[in-house]
Amino acid sequence: MVKEKINKTEKIAKVNAPQINVSKKYAIAICKFIKNKNPEKMIEKLKLVQEKKKAVPMHAEVPHKHNMPKGQVAGRYPVKASGIFIKLLKSLIANASNLGLNEKELIINIAMANKAPSQFRGTRMAYGRKKFKRCHVYLEAKQMKEKKIIGEKIK
Repeated sequence: MVKEKINKTEKIAKVNAPQINVSKKYAIAICKFIKNKNPEKMIEKLKLVQEKKKAVPMHAEVPHKHNMPKGQVAGRYPVKASGIFIKLLKSLIANASNLGLNEKELIINIAMANKAPSQFRGTRMAYGRKKFKRCHVYLEAKQMKEKKIIGEKIK
């Protein structure tokens, strides 16, 4: 097994949110939505998601994709999940400013959502869902200039 050398001088802002009350499906979709973008711009876009003016793209899990208006991708409006992600992004920006990083040049390079152990409520199913959906979210941002690529993808 090869161990990677970690550069200790590189400053990285991190946010780890274990067992948040969000569905894994929505958390993965929002992580794909915000990855490789500026956190401040993503806060504005997630506020539009809360107002149901912009949809989070969800390609595989959304039925009835052919009914979408022209110019919009198939998606949904995860209102509660986007509110939680706004809090996480604000915390990420605060961590970056504590490290002395420029907030305007920040880019989220890692956005991960993993399934957390589901918790059971000790009551009957008639009073609501017995299992709670939970997931772990990890965000990491570095200071770098945003790359604008037109037409081609970097491999």
